[in-house]
Amino acid sequence: MDYEKLVTVMRTLALEAGDKIMEIYNSDDFEVKTKSDESPVTAADEAADALISDGLRAAFPEVLLVTEEQSASHGQTAPTFLIVDPLDGTKEFINRRGDFTVNIALVEDGTPVRGVVYAPARDRMFYTLADGSTVEELGPFGAEPGEVKPIRVADSDNDALMVVASKSHRDQATDDYIGKYAVKDMTSAGSSLKFCLVATGEADLYPRLGRTMEWDTAAGHAVLLGAGGQVVRFDDLTPLTYGKADYANPFFIAYAPGVALKEG
Repeated sequence: MDYEKLVTVMRTLALEAGDKIMEIYNSDDFEVKTKSDESPVTAADEAADALISDGLRAAFPEVLLVTEEQSASHGQTAPTFLIVDPLDGTKEFINRRGDFTVNIALVEDGTPVRGVVYAPARDRMFYTLADGSTVEELGPFGAEPGEVKPIRVADSDNDALMVVASKSHRDQATDDYIGKYAVKDMTSAGSSLKFCLVATGEADLYPRLGRTMEWDTAAGHAVLLGAGGQVVRFDDLTPLTYGKADYANPFFIAYAPGVALKEG
């Protein structure tokens, strides 16, 4: 894989998809449909998916593309594949809360090795460079990359941890697990932004005790890995892997390595 080309293409497509999403987000009204799994989908999901898919297939025709909005892709597997969630946080989008993201990642042998997470309503963009390290690009965003700053996970203090949890999927089991730690403060965020807050050191720990799919997490996972973080399964604390038969994730924990993990 030509990582230089990949990073350029992913960044460009994420920005273009973000523009399309914001155009619909800022309109007076948009239709919300329901998919077969009862999850919502909007014109923004579909428009962003078409734009990203067309761009990735043109640039990397030989690489398998798996995307949330194209169910036919969910039955295909390969050691190397691109995986896309064109609009993660559709509920945040529908409720105009702003915490939604564009997610594009490359998986190689079970690990998300490169990725971009763009939150257009928050003007925040995180991505891995060709060497695998992670940066946050500082807006305004243009055709050429602007100023970037390298990001790194926190040097965590286990007596005063910062925890980030889901806005839309918080439950008692999550709260019980968080209660095992000495927590200084908590914040909530939607979509894959939670991975990015751990990557920048704004949080130390993100436990997810709920259903997610690989396209929800791959880009954020790549961003976190490039910033020195880790993502492990909740049940046995082994690395979370990708390319599973149904692209469904087990519960997981994303964290800075300085955190002394507790068992579930």
